[in-house]
Amino acid sequence: MSVDDLTLLIDRSATAPLAVQIATGLRTAATAGRLRGGDRLPSSRALAARLGVSRTVVTAAYDQLHAEGWLTGRHGSGTYLTAAPAPTPGTPAAAADPDPQRDLLDLEPGAPCTEAIDRAAWRRAWRAASDRIPLARKDRRGDPDYRTAVAEHLLRHRGLGAGSDTVVLATAGASAAVGELASALLRPGDAVAVEEPGYQRAVGAFRAAGMRVLPVPVDGDGLRVDLLPPHVRAVYCTPAHQFPLGSRMPAARRVALVEFARRTGAVVIEDDYDGELRYDTAPLPLLATLAPDVVVHLGTTSKILTPTLGIGWLVGSPEIAKAVLAHRESTGTDPSAAAQRVVVELARHGDLARHLRRLRREMPPRRALVVAELRGHGLAVIGDDAGSHLLVPLPSAAAEARVIAAARRRGVLLDGLGRHHSGARHTFGIPLGYAALPHAELATAVRITADCLAGG
Repeated sequence: MSVDDLTLLIDRSATAPLAVQIATGLRTAATAGRLRGGDRLPSSRALAARLGVSRTVVTAAYDQLHAEGWLTGRHGSGTYLTAAPAPTPGTPAAAADPDPQRDLLDLEPGAPCTEAIDRAAWRRAWRAASDRIPLARKDRRGDPDYRTAVAEHLLRHRGLGAGSDTVVLATAGASAAVGELASALLRPGDAVAVEEPGYQRAVGAFRAAGMRVLPVPVDGDGLRVDLLPPHVRAVYCTPAHQFPLGSRMPAARRVALVEFARRTGAVVIEDDYDGELRYDTAPLPLLATLAPDVVVHLGTTSKILTPTLGIGWLVGSPEIAKAVLAHRESTGTDPSAAAQRVVVELARHGDLARHLRRLRREMPPRRALVVAELRGHGLAVIGDDAGSHLLVPLPSAAAEARVIAAARRRGVLLDGLGRHHSGARHTFGIPLGYAALPHAELATAVRITADCLAGG
């Protein structure tokens, strides 16, 4: 079927935004085989005129499909459909996509702003990475150029100097690094303290390694150090921007945590998952800067670039690095060498630093849009002016469930604070991520969410 003959139906009375309806129509046509890989789509201006909508609406639909990998742009040529699998013969087109959440406007926290990625720089980095000679054996510490790039990145953007007392290792991301540390440093049955509410993938990594997880409450200043059990072997925390409450651990509490670790012999695992995204004030010194002898620092590319890469880094003492490398040798695990090369190329040409500057310009107006809409509905907002998510508190699990269900009926995907507990649930609310969606869709999704919260 010619693209010009394709019928796209939009319903102006539907709750789903027009951009979502257009994206859904094109996605369904691709999975049903009515469009094929390599088909050239109309320009955003031409399709907007044909459908009787604004060009902004079509651009938002195309941007979403670009982000999902359905479309690709060719300089000076136009926008094309990438290869897409057709459904099994005899299967309804609607059943071809197994993920019903794909068509929802996603406000769950944890997704990066891929819209800010310079696509030309992204493609250039992959091409340059592919030009390097294929490896015969991998360095389980990570590509030397990658570790150098990470060290420079941490010194420039996080004030962490990796010297003779610390070692930088490549990782497969923060959660994978937590699992490696648990297996390399601890023994099954050892107690580890985690933030409550907190990052449940880290909790899952500890439990998969046989650790006994002890949830410790957090407040407006992060982890309650005064409530840490004295017998824990490790403490996992997110001091720069507590996940999911969004608070920052002040200097006095950081010092108290370091003193606890030195007094008890525990190791502190500092997950700095989005520490680069602070744009209100200068960041406080990292725990790893204060105490490299007892702190392991973790970082990731998933929040500042994209989870496509699936890599991060670990900075720890030589003894800790040696234990992690021994674990990798015994299990044969290590992070993607190809992804490390891509980051090296992004850093080599200054594209990584430029990307971070774009993010720091991009995030404040997004957050301001969300805060203004929520407060305009009389809603409370919690969280530092940093990162890419904030929190709207709610009084109960029932209220949380009502808001999530109401938003879903109107085409918006929300997360609930209740599921971020590893013990009994006691804190409720809606953590809102504002990085993933294009601006037009973000405005629509937040407006719907504020309505649901105000009525929830």
